[in-house]
Amino acid sequence: MAKRDFYEVLGVARGASPDEIKKAYRQKAKEFHPDRNADNPNAEAQFKEVNEAYDVLKDAERKAAYDRFGHAAFDGGMGGGGQRGRGAYAQGQGDFASAFSDVFEDLFGDFMGGQRAGGGRQRAARGSDLRYNLRVTLEEAYGGVQKTITVPASTSCDACNGTGAEGGAEPVTCPTCSGMGKVRAQQGFFTVERTCPTCGGLGQIIKNPCKACGGAGRIEKERALSVNIPAGVETGTRIRLSGEGEAGLRGGPSGDLYIFIDVREHPLFQRDGVNLYCRVPVSMTTAALGGDIEVPTIDGGRSRVKVPVGSQTGKQMRLRGKGMPALRGAGQGDMLIELAVETPVNLTARQKELLREFEKLSEDNNPEGSSFFSKVRSFWDGMKG
Repeated sequence: MAKRDFYEVLGVARGASPDEIKKAYRQKAKEFHPDRNADNPNAEAQFKEVNEAYDVLKDAERKAAYDRFGHAAFDGGMGGGGQRGRGAYAQGQGDFASAFSDVFEDLFGDFMGGQRAGGGRQRAARGSDLRYNLRVTLEEAYGGVQKTITVPASTSCDACNGTGAEGGAEPVTCPTCSGMGKVRAQQGFFTVERTCPTCGGLGQIIKNPCKACGGAGRIEKERALSVNIPAGVETGTRIRLSGEGEAGLRGGPSGDLYIFIDVREHPLFQRDGVNLYCRVPVSMTTAALGGDIEVPTIDGGRSRVKVPVGSQTGKQMRLRGKGMPALRGAGQGDMLIELAVETPVNLTARQKELLREFEKLSEDNNPEGSSFFSKVRSFWDGMKG
């Protein structure tokens, strides 16, 4: 059966650019990949056909020969050039493992973080992301604050403008891998692909490395950064500073800096989301008779709170809008006052006498205690029965 036109296989016009050919190839390779077409018995053959077409059209010299002579350019009838092309084509047709390696890297290399140096791919490497743990007070989290931090990180070398070469000269193509970043070796029926030992997979080498950075294109030093901490942050909040991470290798883009917030515990307030809790001790007299108390607020102010008559420990009162601001969106939390009725200590003889007299007169003023001991008596009576 006659071979289909390679342009037809990829679904592109004859005047398609290399980028258009590559884009079409990726789409077709994904469409016919055997792993995605377990129920299609023709998927593997179609997948091979797509790879054969791309193997020719991605190479400028072989593409030119194909455009002029078609499939005959690789059938051995075009003289020395035809034989050369046929040999290369036969290798691409027969070495399915190698073709699979190419398509896997083309399709999934970006997701796996891999970069090939040749074929127009990036030769520079992106810098690493950095993490900085920043502690702030609850007051700073309430109002927002600007902090200056010192970050030890790699920055682009000024002496070579990040290229790694002395005087800012451009790196040259690696002679071992011809800029591909990888070398292949035939071992029996298998083709083994390894990272180029000469350039380390970058596809380029530096003949005269920069003395300041040793050819890395970046140097280690500390930087002072000003960071705006928005109001409402809490422990675990993450702030991203784009491009403030480690400098890229040989002029590559910088990574990002991630600042993780840790809010210190406060001696007066406990936080629960946007709400604040404050435990306030009150005297036995105030709890019994009622009265006004003054409590602090997180903004540094004061608020007067009315204690109801007969308040017990654990009684809560709410101050609306006196909590923490919401980090995202409008609104403000509340502040909850929790009473703690305090028992007096170090009593004088007269105070003890007055309390004993008060106890005799207040047998009917303790409803919770009366109810509890009534239940206790019923429990004991039940056990005897």
